[in-house]
Parts: sequence; C-alpha cells; structure tokens
Amino acid sequence: MDTNIKNIVKEKYGQAALRVTTGGSSCCGASAALDICCDPITSNLYDEAQKGQLPETAVLASLGCGNPTALAELKPGETVLDLGSGGGIDVLLSAKRVGPTGKAYGLDMTDEMLALANENKNKAGVENVEFLKGEIENIPLPDNSVDVIISNCVINLSANKDRVLQEAFRVLKPGGRFAVSDVVTKGGMLPEIRQSVLLWVGCVAGALAEDDYKSKLAAAGFEQIDMEPTRIYRVDDARTFLKDQGIDVDAIAPEVDGKFFSAFVRAVKPAAKSCCGPACCA
Repeated sequence: MDTNIKNIVKEKYGQAALRVTTGGSSCCGASAALDICCDPITSNLYDEAQKGQLPETAVLASLGCGNPTALAELKPGETVLDLGSGGGIDVLLSAKRVGPTGKAYGLDMTDEMLALANENKNKAGVENVEFLKGEIENIPLPDNSVDVIISNCVINLSANKDRVLQEAFRVLKPGGRFAVSDVVTKGGMLPEIRQSVLLWVGCVAGALAEDDYKSKLAAAGFEQIDMEPTRIYRVDDARTFLKDQGIDVDAIAPEVDGKFFSAFVRAVKPAAKSCCGPACCA
C-alpha cells in the first residue's frame, strides 16, 4: 500500500476505534462535514436482529458501505476471511454463520482496531474467530486456505488493488468465493469532480470504475464475476459536504448523480480440474 495512503487510513481507523471505546461515534472525522460523509453511506446496513447478536462497540465501529455477511452464502464448516475487519462486526457475524466447525479470520493493520476487535470477540463469547495483523496486499495466510473472502468497503482504500485481488485469489481454495461490498463508480466525469465526490463517498478517494474492477478481477484469475448495486448515491445526499468544499452542486449534479454506488461484488476462483487419464495421475 502507498505509504501516504496507508498512514491516512491507519490514522482515520485508529481514531475511529478510540472514539468508539470512549463512547463516541466511529464516523469519519470530528468535523461536521466529515460526519455528513458517513450518512447515508454507513447507516442502516445491519438489521436489528444482527445488531442484537453483537457488542455495541462492534456495531458502532462499523465504517463499511454494505453488509457482505447478509449477501455472502456462508455454510457451516467453512473458513472465512474478512479483509480490513475493523471492529470485527462482519467477522463475528460470519463466525455465527459458519458455526463451531468453521473459522472466521479478520485481517487489519490498525492496532487500535485489532484491540477493539479482540475486545468485541471476548464480549461476544465467540471462539471460532482469529484477528490477524497485516495488510490486505500481503495476506498472512497460506495458499488455498480460505473458502470465502469478504470485505466491507476497504479494498477501495488500497493504492494497489491489483495486488489485493491477486492475494485474495492466492489464499482462496479452488472453487472459493470472493464476496465483498465496495464503493464503485459508473461512467466518466471530470477528475476534480470525481476527487471531491470520492472524498465524500469513501472519506479517502480510491473507488474503481465498474469496468476496471471487473477487469482487475479477471486479470487476477477470477471467473463468474458479478456486480450488484446495493445503494446508489444521489447528489442531494452529498449536497452539504460538496457545498462546504466550495463546489457548485447544482452545476455538477448531472456529472455525479447516480454515478457512485455501493455494490456487492462476487467472483469465484476456478475449481481444480479433475484428473482422469493415466498420464496426469502418474
């Protein structure tokens, strides 16, 4: 990960974890403008039944833009890895889905978030969970060791998305599934407008265009690539934030309205080919 981007992300998520542990909000920053950026992106992603299963600090620490655990088809006994697991909400929900014979890993590079996640794990009394320290560009797990990879709007923060997807492909077992939520853009727009809106959408710019995301997944080796919009952002959602940035919102509305969205991104690592002939089994 680019050093500058990595430091920004670590600082942002470290501060978010500390705010949660001191009774505050996990939202993107202390300023009013940055607080606005988290609504409607991070709000109302989990239903009351899901939130009721978890410690309050796990829910408060969520900075995602989707709910991959609601959309990923997790089965008992599977091994799941959450890239950029934060306070652990998606890891803890996944652990319940895969059951005691399964395993849920969370990977995060921020010490404060890892400490909060382990605290939430203990509060929830969940044993089939392990939080790992590391970067999503260098996953500290062996090849072919994971059934499902999930992530909640973290891949868009990486400066080396090709590397992230290559690593995801490496650790997935043959036939394993990639099932993540992420912020995606659609269509072209002026660079300065894209930058301003991405600051609102992700608090850190970096979302891929839809076609670019699909191309990078294919280049990493994935098949059955699919992208399902789960929440489309309208210009009125960002009006106050963009106005505070000195942007004429009405003038740029046609450029940005509906062109930024949260999506559920699915892909599959090809299954291992069976061997039937005498030569290949020798």
